[in-house]
Amino acid sequence: MSVNPKIESQDTLKHKISISKDAPKHHVASINTKEDNPFNFVRVLLEGAVAGAAAGVVVESALYPLDTIKTRLQAVRGGGQIILKGLYSGLAGNLAGVLPASAIFIGVYEPTKQKLLKICPENLSALAHLTAGAVGGAASSIIRVPTEVVKQRMQTGHFASAPDAVRLIVAKEGFKGLFAGYSSFLLRDLPFDAIQFCIYEQLRIGYKLAAKRNLSDPENAVIGAFAGAITGAVTTPLDVIKTRLMVQGSGNQYKSISHCVSTILKEEGPSAFLKGMGPRVLWIGIGGSIFFGVLEKTKQLLAERRPTDSNKLD
Repeated sequence: MSVNPKIESQDTLKHKISISKDAPKHHVASINTKEDNPFNFVRVLLEGAVAGAAAGVVVESALYPLDTIKTRLQAVRGGGQIILKGLYSGLAGNLAGVLPASAIFIGVYEPTKQKLLKICPENLSALAHLTAGAVGGAASSIIRVPTEVVKQRMQTGHFASAPDAVRLIVAKEGFKGLFAGYSSFLLRDLPFDAIQFCIYEQLRIGYKLAAKRNLSDPENAVIGAFAGAITGAVTTPLDVIKTRLMVQGSGNQYKSISHCVSTILKEEGPSAFLKGMGPRVLWIGIGGSIFFGVLEKTKQLLAERRPTDSNKLD
């Protein structure tokens, strides 16, 4: 049975007008979803970028010493001792990279996640979260890898400042030196990002269904801490490999990921792949709490501004 599109559009318009007269203002904003769709991607991307940048900077500033200790534990070979001085070494340069990297990650993750959730069946939401986490990690890696290389070289005492680190790395190793360990970084971070965000999102979904309400800030923080700690523990061996490849410099004692793995096994044994697990789990657990807490709060504050802007169109 066919319907005259003109009659349908007039009826729809009358329906909208009648609702706008009788219903509260916030209901009107929810009607015009089709008109808003062309702008949704840009809005979600920008809001995600702002929230991600805020969360990333707060976490790095608060927990940088733990990250430094973890890096030094993983970098030292055999029974060497680590130095507990200069635990904030390289923080300023790291923040300069973390801010855009976190913005890109969440800016890509959020719209990718929302798009996949619309496509995937409800029972496959975990797959959407896993994929979105990996896509966000891949997109931000172009900034995260050079940032990580410079940070870890400074944490292990190779350089005194970020500008010196960049200049000398490029001079000795070429531009590719800033991307040392790139493949191992992806090997660690793509599974890490996918698993952490999947655990976090799935726990939030389950908790919301059980509680039948939105979660509070402390609840988001606790779920974030749990997701971070679990993911940090299971990806520690990958992190050890990544650290060794990134801090080796121009000496190139490890020729590839497989060579790195075989050398560590031969010289130090399997237990070497668990180096730094304690501070890593502590760092990422606390970091997950802060990151997701700040992320959700920032997203909430940005969302509260949307109705005012959209109502101007009514």
